[in-house]
Amino acid sequence: MAAVRSFKLVLTGLILAAASATGLVCARAPVVPPDNTATVSIAEIPAQGVQTYALIPRGGPFPYEKDGAVFGNRERLLPIKSRGHYREYTVTTPGLKHRGTRRIVCGGKPREPDACYYTADHYASFRRIVP
Repeated sequence: MAAVRSFKLVLTGLILAAASATGLVCARAPVVPPDNTATVSIAEIPAQGVQTYALIPRGGPFPYEKDGAVFGNRERLLPIKSRGHYREYTVTTPGLKHRGTRRIVCGGKPREPDACYYTADHYASFRRIVP
């Protein structure tokens, strides 16, 4: 029985070594988004986004309870920061009775963000807002 276990261990080691040498098995590097995120001017985002953007430094009032909540950046499309760095805000969509897909996500202090990003597709892509 011990010989069978030893054989299995050796065989597993050989398979892993061969897979590693051929590139079939490798450690996955963390996804680090580029620092050169696409930009959008404040004039280019929808009027509702301009209104939301203006409310952020004032702390609201925002139309949805979830506005100002921590955004986890699970998609890792924004620069990697510690949890709590980003907050999300709804950009209302006329005709919808729910929050829709448009958001502004800001990083830094809630009323003094370092950078804000606009997404029209519910976090599938972001563009950094520039004045």
